[in-house]
Formats: sequence, C-alpha cells, structure tokens
Amino acid sequence: MDYHRKAVERRILALDLGKKRIGLALSDPLGITAQGLPTLERTNLRADLDALDRLAKEHEVTLLLMGNPLHMSGQEGRQAAYARDFAARLEKKTGIEVQFWDERLTTVEAQRVLRESGISIEKRARAVDRLAAVILLESYLERQP
Repeated sequence: MDYHRKAVERRILALDLGKKRIGLALSDPLGITAQGLPTLERTNLRADLDALDRLAKEHEVTLLLMGNPLHMSGQEGRQAAYARDFAARLEKKTGIEVQFWDERLTTVEAQRVLRESGISIEKRARAVDRLAAVILLESYLERQP
C-alpha cells in the first residue's frame, strides 16, 4: 500500500444567497474548517455570477454549497425556487457542481452569536450573511464521512 498518497483536496465555497448580499465561506483544502470571506454586495445577475466564478477559480473550488431555503415545515417556498434557478445559472457559468444543504436556522444562529458577541447592530447586519455561510459550511463539513 502507498502510505504517501496525498490527501484528497476539495475546496468548498458556501453561499448564503440573499436578495441584496451573498454571504461567503470557504473550506480549507482538506475540508475540515470554514473561513468567512468578504460578503458579496449584489448588483445584477451577470456581475454576481462573474464575481462568484472568479472567486471559485481563484480558490480552486471543487464544490459550491448553497443553503436550501426551506420553511420550518420542510416545504419549499418561493425563495427555494429562486435559489434553484440561481444555482443552475451558477453551475452553468462555473462548471462546478452546486449542492444544496439545509439552511434552516443558520441565519437565526448567526444573529444569536452576533447578538451575544455584543457588537453594534450596524456591524451585526454586515456580518450576519458571512457568519450564516460559515455556519452552513461547518454544518456540512461536520456531517461528511
């Protein structure tokens, strides 16, 4: 057996898709930790897709992870249809698989963490998207074999 084989490197970019901003988090190459990236302020679909494509290439991303915006009941709503359309366009643009992950409570958890941290409401509003993406990615990574 070859004990010197390189560990499988798989960088994952997680997206917390919103109407105004997209929270972003990136895994380390071994898929163990999640690090928040600067939030993408949305302008228009083409520019958003171009920015995400550049980011994915720059970090050699092999999987795009998007929050699946389900209602607490588990049912899909309008936001889920919007996310699926965005994901299809993103996958076509980047050529990278987009996988959905249950995002219920990620924003709630991010808001709780930020509220408990004592930072101002203004800073909290800017940080919540990034932290939601980090929580989403951490939740995914924790459940991988």
